[in-house]
Amino acid sequence: MPGGRLTHQDRRQIADGLAEGLTYTEIAARLDRPLSTVTREVARNGGPEGYQADQAHEATRERARRSQPAPGERDVEAVDAVEEQFTEIMVSTGLSRMTARVLASLYLTDSGSLTAAELTRRLQVSPASVSKAIGELEQQEMVRRERDPRRRRDRYIIDADALFRAWMAGARQNALLADFARGAAETLGAASPAGGRLRDVGDFFDHVGQAMLQAAEQWREAYNAKQEL
Repeated sequence: MPGGRLTHQDRRQIADGLAEGLTYTEIAARLDRPLSTVTREVARNGGPEGYQADQAHEATRERARRSQPAPGERDVEAVDAVEEQFTEIMVSTGLSRMTARVLASLYLTDSGSLTAAELTRRLQVSPASVSKAIGELEQQEMVRRERDPRRRRDRYIIDADALFRAWMAGARQNALLADFARGAAETLGAASPAGGRLRDVGDFFDHVGQAMLQAAEQWREAYNAKQEL
């Protein structure tokens, strides 16, 4: 499964790919694994010039043995796998990979909030990449920004309303599409084939938008009731 733990055979394929001069992207595609899995694996085990499959596999087993989580603690490799799977799922919904990685980091952090500098260090990417991803998430209202007065920098936050806001933003977008399509149908003439087609588009997005609003309100009522228990 993409995002799961690497097997010994996976590591041999990584070593073979490096020996063949393949890029990390090509190796990841050969393994059907996220690019981040391959880059992290190679970086942890000698780099592209020193990577050896057998040694990497044994070193990983030894690290896992030494870092067995105490009761109540988390298995770091298991958490990494969850983060990679989360990222892949969000990419499949249409988010760019960097935006999906930022979103996964926020969701899997207990505080639910990180600064741009913290995201940059965590993901080992440039500040510009983080800034672009945050911009996309803010546009979709999936994160909110809050000023940290002590450190004089912004924190990006996932809260209980994050998905609700994003869902409502989608509902508003559907309403805009419905209004546009119906207006365009009148311009073209509702009796014309193009006008009729656009009228149907408008009806569809109006129906979906109304259903989204109803579902969101039902969820909010259920969530609030659960919080009161």
